Amino acid sequence: MHRSSLRVAAVVAAAALGLTGCAAGGGSTGSDTVEVTVWHYWDGTNADTFDAMVDDYNASHEGVEIKTSNVPNADFLTKLRASATSNTLPDIAIGDLVWVPQINQIGSLADLGPLLPADVISDINPALTSFGTIDGKQVSVPVSANNLGYIYNKTLFEEAGLDPASPPTTWEELKADGAVILAKTGKPAYELFTQAGDNGEGLTWNFQVNLWQAGGEFLTADNSAAAFNTAAGKEALGYWKELIDSGLSKVGAWGELGKSEVASATDGSWMVGIWAPDPPFDFGVSTAPYPESGTPATNLGGEQAMVFDNSPETTKAAADFLAWFLEPEQVLSWSEATGMLPVTNSIATSADYLGWVDENQPRLRPYVEQMAVAHARPNTPLYPAISLAFAKEIEKALTGAVSVDDALANAEKAVNDVIAKG
Repeated sequence: MHRSSLRVAAVVAAAALGLTGCAAGGGSTGSDTVEVTVWHYWDGTNADTFDAMVDDYNASHEGVEIKTSNVPNADFLTKLRASATSNTLPDIAIGDLVWVPQINQIGSLADLGPLLPADVISDINPALTSFGTIDGKQVSVPVSANNLGYIYNKTLFEEAGLDPASPPTTWEELKADGAVILAKTGKPAYELFTQAGDNGEGLTWNFQVNLWQAGGEFLTADNSAAAFNTAAGKEALGYWKELIDSGLSKVGAWGELGKSEVASATDGSWMVGIWAPDPPFDFGVSTAPYPESGTPATNLGGEQAMVFDNSPETTKAAADFLAWFLEPEQVLSWSEATGMLPVTNSIATSADYLGWVDENQPRLRPYVEQMAVAHARPNTPLYPAISLAFAKEIEKALTGAVSVDDALANAEKAVNDVIAKG
């Protein structure tokens, strides 16, 4: 889930950069140079860094010219659909990972499996490659990643007499610490994403973390039916309801942590880049607390790159560019400049990267460590509708309108109805 572009300072001469123009659907030019067009929605540091890397690639690879264009996030899918009808699709589309199944239906995506070196694909975090696998083909590869961890207000922990260097690591510890925080400060201990809103995804993707931690699954392996109405689902939703009923969490709009009105929340790695330059309070980060009887887990976000099979020349050139972008040197420089998490295991565990993290962004360390236990959301084009249907029903349990059991049963029916209707 892409909530915000990171603003980590990049070692990039941004003033020397110029966003290159876009002509959708690249191809060979008069000078026998293959032109590859790329659409992405990054802005700020992320866009500047990407364009600088593209300039480096173009300068060092004869016969290929990569041209980038920023397409606003809100317009991205609409513009892709319009370009498909006019046969002007870009050669590479880089978008939110949950879009991959929808983009796969917009145009013919190349199978990147045979086009990328085997060692490149095998080095990518498996949860990220599994998400891009549709009908036996590798239709996307990740170029950035983020996940959800535990962020907390050290000042409120100190006011409650708790050690800010020892945040809770389990649900049980979170509830125990939360009771102390509430009693000593009068403020809720933990912020939950309780409202479905207009797309449901905030609630859904936060809930999935606790569902997986309790041993559950959101959909069946083939995405053909809901799988959350189980003992694990009841444990996860019961945990949320207990937090609310005890006053440790409250039902309401998201964003209270940033106002110091609540002591902690499960939030994304991008918050480190947003808050680190000018933090609203002294904040700490830890891995997402999980039940003592469960297992660590978190939810993946980030962007994936897809190659439209526009022509043999552009498809090969696009795949070669992505192979280069996923090489260790590029993954390292991209991750350091943007604050995004590495998508390859070799860099995520390397001494060079971890040394940079510890020196420059130590709060990222828990997020990096969690990549080993990260899960990806279901890769079905129906996911947006499924997420909203689920969240609408679960919200009713959080407000007390229905019981936990009824909310899960109603959500199961609503999700299965979405799947059945296609």
